[in-house]
Amino acid sequence: MKKIKGIEIYTPDVHTDYRGEYWTIWKGDAHDFNHDKVSTSRKNVIRGIHGDLKSTKLVTCLYGELYFVVVDNREDSSTYMQWDSIILDDRTRKQVLIPPGVGNGFCVLSNKSVFHYKWSYEGKYPDVDDQFTIPWNDSKLNINWPIDEPILSKRDK
Repeated sequence: MKKIKGIEIYTPDVHTDYRGEYWTIWKGDAHDFNHDKVSTSRKNVIRGIHGDLKSTKLVTCLYGELYFVVVDNREDSSTYMQWDSIILDDRTRKQVLIPPGVGNGFCVLSNKSVFHYKWSYEGKYPDVDDQFTIPWNDSKLNINWPIDEPILSKRDK
C-alpha cells in the first residue's frame, strides 16, 4: 500500500511469552493524538468509506481480519480518487497512518473484528457533519471488494 502519498504502514514489535503477547500501538511525537475509538463488526460488514479534511488517523485491527481500503479525496493530489488496499489482521498487526483528506473503509473477513482508530486533529472533533462519505461501490473507483452483498449502515447505503 504505497500508491497514495502520505499513507504510512507500521509493523510494531511484538513481545510474546507463555502469558500471551504485548505490543505498542504508537510511540513517538510526530503526531499529537487526542482521541481513540474502537469499532466491533461481524463478517461481511463494510464500514466507510469516510474521512475528513483535518484529521490524521492511525488505524489497526486488534482482532480478526479486514480488507482495508483508502481513497484519496484531496482534489489537489496527483492520486485524487485513486484507491489502495491492504489486509489488516491481529497476526501481522500492521497499522496504517492516514493523512487528512484520505477516506478509509474496510470489509470484515473474519467472523468478528475489533478495529482501533487513533485520531489527531486541532479544535473540535470532526464528527459526521464534518466528514465526507464516498460510496463503497462507486463505479468510478471500481474497488475490488471481496464480497458483493455487504452488510451496510444507512449512511453507507
